Amino acid sequence: MSTTAELLKGAAELFPDEVVTSAHVRHLDLPSGAGRFALITLDNGFDHTKPTTFGPASLANLGLAIDQVEKEAAAGEIVGVGITGKPFVFAVGADLKGVELLKDYDHALAIGKGGHEVFKRLAGLAVPTFTYYNGAAMGGGVEVGLHCTYRTVSKALPAFSLPEVFLGLVPGWGGCTLLPNLIGADKAVSVIVENSLNQNKQLKGQQVFELGIADALFEGADFLEQSLIWTASVLKGDVTVERPVVDRGEAWDQAVARGRFVADSKVHGAAPAAYRALDIIAAAKNGDLEQGYAAEDTALADLIMGGELRAGIYAFNLVQKRAKRPAGAPDKSLARPVTKVGVVGAGLMASQLALLFLRRLEVPVVLTDIDQERVDKGVGYVHAEIEKLLGKGRINQDKANRLKALVTGVLDKAEGFADADFVIEAVFEEIGVKQQVFAEVEAVAPAHAILATNTSSLSVSEMASKLKHPERVVGFHFFNPVAVLPLLEIVRGEQTDDASLATAFAVAKKLKKTAVLTKDAPAFVVNRILTRFMGEVQNVIDEGTPIEVAEKGVEPLGLPMSPLVLLELVGPAIGLHVSETLHRAFPDRFTVSSNLKAVVEAGKRGFYVYDSGKPELDPEVAALLVQGDTVLTEEQVRARVLDAVAQEIGLMLDEGVVAEAQDIDLCLITGAGWPFHLGGITPYLDREGVSERVNGKRFLAPGVASVPA
Repeated sequence: MSTTAELLKGAAELFPDEVVTSAHVRHLDLPSGAGRFALITLDNGFDHTKPTTFGPASLANLGLAIDQVEKEAAAGEIVGVGITGKPFVFAVGADLKGVELLKDYDHALAIGKGGHEVFKRLAGLAVPTFTYYNGAAMGGGVEVGLHCTYRTVSKALPAFSLPEVFLGLVPGWGGCTLLPNLIGADKAVSVIVENSLNQNKQLKGQQVFELGIADALFEGADFLEQSLIWTASVLKGDVTVERPVVDRGEAWDQAVARGRFVADSKVHGAAPAAYRALDIIAAAKNGDLEQGYAAEDTALADLIMGGELRAGIYAFNLVQKRAKRPAGAPDKSLARPVTKVGVVGAGLMASQLALLFLRRLEVPVVLTDIDQERVDKGVGYVHAEIEKLLGKGRINQDKANRLKALVTGVLDKAEGFADADFVIEAVFEEIGVKQQVFAEVEAVAPAHAILATNTSSLSVSEMASKLKHPERVVGFHFFNPVAVLPLLEIVRGEQTDDASLATAFAVAKKLKKTAVLTKDAPAFVVNRILTRFMGEVQNVIDEGTPIEVAEKGVEPLGLPMSPLVLLELVGPAIGLHVSETLHRAFPDRFTVSSNLKAVVEAGKRGFYVYDSGKPELDPEVAALLVQGDTVLTEEQVRARVLDAVAQEIGLMLDEGVVAEAQDIDLCLITGAGWPFHLGGITPYLDREGVSERVNGKRFLAPGVASVPA
């Protein structure tokens, strides 16, 4: 029995929720008398919410279609075979719902071998084969095309990638072997490793063509028609496809070395996928495809059975699914319409918020501040950003004019907020200041208006406590930069009512933010965890561990940046303020670093200077530091920091700050950029045994972000 048939037989057991892809074969006569042609269309139905994927049954169906065209090609009944997808979608790769259920190494190995067995048959047909990338193509969807003789791509293609390394896998159905042999090792390293580790960067159709992955580029409107005309020209010999000779010398080795540098800078050796992919690319230099496929099979199976992939899939599902159905959100029918937004403050954060509301809601937005100069500067910032969008071609002149007309600034809150439905403050982080602002807004805003605070750590309930209607106050905590980070912590105060909360969630959805409901607890989720994390790093430095040892101690986590670089991004003064807030709330766990306080009082922007092009300890900061004589190793630093984080997360869950550990992870991924291979953090803490060591139990059940028992 063939592997394809075995996969089909076992599909129901291994991939019970697979959205099965069919592979329809139809025949047509090519233009200009080029001959009879077989076109395979991948299709799982025209529901565009369910992208075309490849699970065992889907691979088997493609295998059956190839059975048919193989016989026709051998009999001389067709001159070529093409493969394309349903409208707007080509195929987006392996069915991850099934992969995460695998618990047997042999089954994992069969997934790799099964994909190779089916896809290789396209290369082995007796006639030329063509792939027409008509829409989104990722992972296995890209790889099936690499096995064909020729490829075309649509200019309208919105997303094209090999995202496996991002999730903790390798492109295991030919990607690591075929792509460098097609476009050269350096370009392949960019697509497979660099783009994946750069937050899964996607390519557009034009870029796919320019890289040499596709041989021809056509407009989206009549893409298939033009691709078939081009196909006829190729088959008749009127068009000759010429590809550059791949450099298999020193350039290949340099490309792999560059890839290792990129991987080290992003994950610091903490996740194996990038390095396994680079090993296969390095070996592909000899052009031995079968050897490369075998290496892909082994790497795929090893990684499927590893913790990083399970955490990566878990993280992917959080971002794609849980983020769309926030836990604890009230009935959306309670939400009130928002037709005008007020912003208290006109500084950088307030101006970023104004721009976001303006672009997403396209309703009037009015800023206020204490003097006209600040107001004008805030409005000017928004206008300048709109001009940038216009200059980049992301909006047209009419829309730019319309958006500019919608944003205004006034000094008088009564004038600006009398008809506002949603007012958000972004003023100085001091409870008295915010209470005064809300009292002023409540006096002039309509009775139904939501009063939102962008506080990062203060109590929403205390902020609302002196108002006549505290039930309409809600926390609306964005992360900086506002336009980049998806997370929005929505905080329910003690008296916030369901209608106000529902309105906040509805606005968050229109803003295209990932909203997570949190209890009104000090620093909410992300800032509380990061402050405990960074506070423990600062503690070991204060006690005597050299800064470079403390920083390297947490490098194996593969975080986006080191603790002290993050502190520089946040701002030492803000970091100190949050640590002081949390120290008042939890003095037994949160400390206030005397060294950090000295850095802030000295007016320093961070611990490092960059005169040499890389971070080096600022001599002026070094002179300020007072350290003890307790020196820890990197391993001891890491254990201490992880223990602190595990303890804090356990306490937050006991307090009901969020509904589940999944919400903690979603917040860290979307608000702090923590990597998918950690799954946020709780899968990693479970995997490393930290959760049980500190709290006596795992955060997640076995099989969630881990191999099923």
